[in-house]
Amino acid sequence: MQPLTADEPAVIGPYRLLGRLGSGGMGRVYLGRSAGGRTVAVKIVHPHFALDEEFRARFRREVEAARKVGGAWTAPVLDADPDAAVPWVATAYVAGPSLAAAVEAHGPLPTPSVRALVAGLAEALAAVHDLGLVHRDVKPSNVLLTLDGPLLIDFGIARATGGTASLTSSGVSVGSPGYMSPEQILGRDATGAADVFSLGAVLAYAATGSPPFPGDSSAALLYKVVHEEPELGTLGGDLREVAAACLAKEPGLRPTPGELSRRLAPEGAARLVTDGWLPGSLVEQVSRSAVQLLNLETTEGPRSGPVTFSSPSVGGTDARAGGSAGGSAGSAGGSAGSAGEFGSAPAMPSQRPGKVSVTVAAGSTPGEGGRGRRVSCTLALAVTGALAVVTVGMGFLLRPWFDAGDTSGGSAAGASPSSTLSSPTQIPTRYLGTWQGRATALDGNLPIGTFRLTVHQAATGQELGRLRQTDQLGGTCTDVLTLKQVTPTNLIATSLGAAANHPGCDRSPTTVELTPVADNLKYTSDSTAEGNPVAVLSRVG
Repeated sequence: MQPLTADEPAVIGPYRLLGRLGSGGMGRVYLGRSAGGRTVAVKIVHPHFALDEEFRARFRREVEAARKVGGAWTAPVLDADPDAAVPWVATAYVAGPSLAAAVEAHGPLPTPSVRALVAGLAEALAAVHDLGLVHRDVKPSNVLLTLDGPLLIDFGIARATGGTASLTSSGVSVGSPGYMSPEQILGRDATGAADVFSLGAVLAYAATGSPPFPGDSSAALLYKVVHEEPELGTLGGDLREVAAACLAKEPGLRPTPGELSRRLAPEGAARLVTDGWLPGSLVEQVSRSAVQLLNLETTEGPRSGPVTFSSPSVGGTDARAGGSAGGSAGSAGGSAGSAGEFGSAPAMPSQRPGKVSVTVAAGSTPGEGGRGRRVSCTLALAVTGALAVVTVGMGFLLRPWFDAGDTSGGSAAGASPSSTLSSPTQIPTRYLGTWQGRATALDGNLPIGTFRLTVHQAATGQELGRLRQTDQLGGTCTDVLTLKQVTPTNLIATSLGAAANHPGCDRSPTTVELTPVADNLKYTSDSTAEGNPVAVLSRVG
């Protein structure tokens, strides 16, 4: 998360903003809090899209579809104003790391955890399909792990099966290579069976740590999904049978979500979760993230003014400032509720079972100099058993329709000349080449996308390489690395955002270290504004 700048809003609707979670070609996503202390993810579109009548209508339909989804094992849409001058939508900022981040950090889940995971997700999909919707993007990064069970998120591209309007005409990719069903790849109609196929791939990933259709490129992944059998590795027992059935090429041969949930949890997924379902390492991880999330400050520094337009907004001249700092946006006619309701609502449905129930309340008091407000929080826990652990994690419901263009290019400031390197050829060859891998921040609690790093020979003060960061929204930022020092164990460089980056990228210089770890390269940064990113990169070129 990055701090707000002077040209960004401090308030959207009833939500005071804490920082920017991401940005891209379509808009921005902010972390916010209601007056009652509820933490939310607020998404706004760029003003010029608000002038597009077709885009605004599509945005309204997507909000209406997402608002239908609710109940156990899903994260809700809380509020929206598609008719504001700058349309926005607020969704629950859900506690828990994504399945992708958890498996990457801790390895495959134990069998009982996988059983509870898939049973809960199957119940979620059954409820979604009963509404006439298809999720169409079930994948590890869209599954959050909380103490109270798994949550399926990101219904931004869910499609009403009975409708005729396409929600993808803006060019958004529907689905993710390796987890898309064959019929999605081939451009056929996606029914609920497509979600079941994706769930089978998620099962295999959770149980083995590897996707069932591995590949080095999107083209290779898509080919394998359509033409080859899944690689299920050491997965055994009835979980292997379930995964194989879900991953059948023909949609009609796959089980329904209801059949899956009854097979894996005859008494319901809630019973499996009640006995505790996460391994201890994940419980510890989400515990650490509680303090980081709840101690965030609410900035009351410079605020932006109302957004101006070159032509009237769609639907008249109503200038409700959804993107302005001072006012609150008007609520749409079918909004999920009032600001007061959102402030007092629990972060999880109250009927959700579990050994530990967590209640979070947040208040604010003036900070030093009156420029900020320190948020103080109280956690009330009801614990059954001998061990009580505070377990509030990180995660958010974000929609992947941000598609910023190429931001490569630009230059970085020179680094300090002090170094043991005297010629370009002294950089060991084990560092050279192109590396890629997933990155996390906040001690591994927050997945922040994919890092792609190219390293070449350089002398001290020269460009060592470039890092291209692609966040989970599709936005990209490019950092230029300037060599500072070569040590026996690592390379030390200064990282600075490229001049051609979009405004959402951090331009502050930071120090990064590149350290060989077996056949991989570990990237670490001291950027506190970005949550001290860490990535383990594999050689790709």
